[in-house]
Amino acid sequence: MKTHFTLALATLVLSGTAASATPALRGEITVNKAIVTIGDMFDDAVALAETGIFMAPKPGTTGIVPLADVERAAALVGLTDFENVGFTRIRVERASTLVDADALTALIDGDLRQRGLIAGDVTAQLRFDRPDIGFNAEAVANPASLVSLRYTPANGSFAARFALAGVDAPVDVNGSVELMTTAPRLLGNIPAGTILSDADFEMATVSLTTASAGGYADIDQLVGKQLLRQARGGVMLKATDVTEPKVVTRNSLVTVIFRSGPMMLTVRGTALTTAAAGEAVDVLNTVTKKILHGVARQDGSVEIVTATAMAGL
Repeated sequence: MKTHFTLALATLVLSGTAASATPALRGEITVNKAIVTIGDMFDDAVALAETGIFMAPKPGTTGIVPLADVERAAALVGLTDFENVGFTRIRVERASTLVDADALTALIDGDLRQRGLIAGDVTAQLRFDRPDIGFNAEAVANPASLVSLRYTPANGSFAARFALAGVDAPVDVNGSVELMTTAPRLLGNIPAGTILSDADFEMATVSLTTASAGGYADIDQLVGKQLLRQARGGVMLKATDVTEPKVVTRNSLVTVIFRSGPMMLTVRGTALTTAAAGEAVDVLNTVTKKILHGVARQDGSVEIVTATAMAGL
């Protein structure tokens, strides 16, 4: 925004001596501070470079200084002789950075996290009462800070006050907070019995209320598990939708292992039940027609774990 006005003389004038070289007036300058100095407005003003002569315009705005005002202000600090190539007015721009909705949201999110109101992958999604919110602040490392925040978890409303670098008056904003989290979402249709992997999912941002009500499972509760029933793409699964992978299936031929010290015996049998690794499984010895009771192993074999089962082999 360009504002045509005469900048006020700085109330504090620092003393100094004139530089040996004749300073040269600049026609356009950009500053990033509240005070315009001799060094900002003139080239080769070494001795007086840090001497302030004008108040700078607000961040993100431009001021026009008539030559007569420059001459008066310079004379007050001892600079009476300078070169001018024909400028009749000086354009002074105050650099700025935009403090937008994302920046304000980050500050509120950090405050809620510090208070312990949110943690982990939960984040605060803000809706501001005013549209297209944004403020010009001084272009510094931390252009905005949160002064105060009143947050009501019951209805999600908030009222916040921010201080902006280079801006005298605080800024008040209001709105609502929705707590968000991430949940794994299926990328495509998956048939029943599939062993799920990371490649089957994308992480999606959802409302914490929705995720809690839906009982969505974390990614580590799903990867490596077996899908109990067919699921379509875009669905978020629950822990009850999966199970440990079945390594032994009913009516399949399996190897039955019995260990006794250094001795190991193996026979072939037919599984009578379906089991995951570590689960109990019954196997029919196809030769003796005896039923053996064992535990399914990760490789799909069945290990007999009691010595009394030896006779059944």
